[in-house]
Amino acid sequence: MKRICIPPRNNWQQAVESLGFGFHTTAVPYWDESVYYAFGMEEILLIEKATAELWEMCLTAVQYTIDNHLYARFHIPTAFIPHLERSWNEDHPSIYGRFDLCYRDGQVKMLEFNADTPTSLYEAGIVQWFWLQDFAGDKDQFNSIHEKLIAHWTYLRDYLYPGPLHFSCMKDTLEDLTNTEYLRDCAMQAGISTRLVFVEDIGWDETQEAFVDQNCQQIKNLFKLYPWEWLMADEFGEKITADKEHTFFIEPSWKMILSNKAILPLLWELFPEHPYLLPAFFNSDGLTDYVKKPILSREGANIDIVAGDQLICRTGGEYGEEGYIYQQLFSLPSFAGNYPLIGSWIIGQQPAGIGIREAGTLVTDNLSRFVPHLIKD
Repeated sequence: MKRICIPPRNNWQQAVESLGFGFHTTAVPYWDESVYYAFGMEEILLIEKATAELWEMCLTAVQYTIDNHLYARFHIPTAFIPHLERSWNEDHPSIYGRFDLCYRDGQVKMLEFNADTPTSLYEAGIVQWFWLQDFAGDKDQFNSIHEKLIAHWTYLRDYLYPGPLHFSCMKDTLEDLTNTEYLRDCAMQAGISTRLVFVEDIGWDETQEAFVDQNCQQIKNLFKLYPWEWLMADEFGEKITADKEHTFFIEPSWKMILSNKAILPLLWELFPEHPYLLPAFFNSDGLTDYVKKPILSREGANIDIVAGDQLICRTGGEYGEEGYIYQQLFSLPSFAGNYPLIGSWIIGQQPAGIGIREAGTLVTDNLSRFVPHLIKD
């Protein structure tokens, strides 16, 4: 794995905007093609193998959680347990997830799993692919995201209720909307009828005891780029348990288990000393080098990094009320003060590609940059 500096394409802003990528630059640059990462094929095969194996372990952990009724570890409200268990027992499928991996010294380690509302999918599946065609069209990427999305949406059609599949995210969130519309476009290419409805516009019909869109059309199938823990806290959440029509959700509610960092100690408990896992616990006893993470948090918020029992990094935020986990420190590699985090995508049941976010600190936060990659000869 090498970091290589290059001149960006002429008029690269126009090139990415022509793809519908409108948030390439905000207060700071987000898309950064002044650099790329080059991987050997053996490294890509290792990341792919690790992703597949981690996914299987995660499914085992969901079953173990349900069998042993471990919901308190995850702070899942009792009222939602029947919904979660039904979604698992009826095999409600997942469309995607993103493992955040550290690759260093020939080792792959899982840092966490963005299982419910992962973003950067569009950048990984589309934007960096078109960059590759312009920069080195004879090279390849670990990137079959687009093809696998269309194939899995085709598979999912048989699970859906008759009627359209509604796609939803919050208003005024360009990044979320771009990712949502990309997923929607892939579903349409798979022959699925779709509608867009913002989360704020989803209503409740007391007569039907069902969710409806802004046109009062019943929502029978809903893809939502909106976290389950937020849904549970909303008035919206109360209606989910009262929904007699049993709206079909993507991602399904069993993903609440995997999107929660309490999964990390459970995985270590189930698969101790596994080479792709880091020791993780619900307290710091015995650890001198560790990362303290809220079980529910986003964008690198409320993270403490401790080395030699000394605090070396702390991020702010509003998370942590539900508790924390403590994971052994395995620092991201440094390339002249740049720290790459590999986001490895699972689409359906298969590894599908990677995207790299690079930060100037050990914590990958909302100021991190997305940089492309290729497979070297």
